[in-house]
Amino acid sequence: MFERSGAALSEPTSTSLLSRAKAHEQDAWRQLVTLYGPLVYQWCRRNALQAEDARDVGQEVFQAVAGGLAEFRRERAGDSFHAWLWGITRNKIFDCFRRQNQQAIAQGGSQALAMMAQIPEYPPDDSSVGGLPGYDHGLELRAMEWVQAGVEPRTWEAFRQMAIGRPAAEIAAELGMNVRAIYDANYRVRRRIRRQLADLLELRE
Repeated sequence: MFERSGAALSEPTSTSLLSRAKAHEQDAWRQLVTLYGPLVYQWCRRNALQAEDARDVGQEVFQAVAGGLAEFRRERAGDSFHAWLWGITRNKIFDCFRRQNQQAIAQGGSQALAMMAQIPEYPPDDSSVGGLPGYDHGLELRAMEWVQAGVEPRTWEAFRQMAIGRPAAEIAAELGMNVRAIYDANYRVRRRIRRQLADLLELRE
């Protein structure tokens, strides 16, 4: 479920990632899992699941997301995809603890119910990036990696060199490109990054 296709990405459209995932576009779904799979795993581990259980719960979470994403709506304040995903994850963690509790009772003891009581109702809020409470910086990094994987290495290098302030003429000579191509590469990558960050904000807010 968490594996990433090695195929290059097509140019993003103006339609949001969430809308495209709802429309069952495979590339959008892979991107959603790539972005949020590690976060779900982190949530599971933070709430006392062992690594193997966390991976299993992650699979269950995204199976539930796949089945319910088309029905996801923002009807009230706080109805974000991020919060909705946490609610699914929380329920699946509960299910895992219930299974463990049943097994433990059969063996003469259990701590699972006490652990369930410690799981918060709302998504963990222990970090902040760009003024957004609870924003996971890993999401931003994975979004950047997704963009990088979707462009040619030389295009990404042109963007990277422009970002650190090198003159376009120097970059062009080094990469065997003309100056116009350097500016075009920089523009295309920046546009993709803006689209990715806009998608993250939509999913988070």
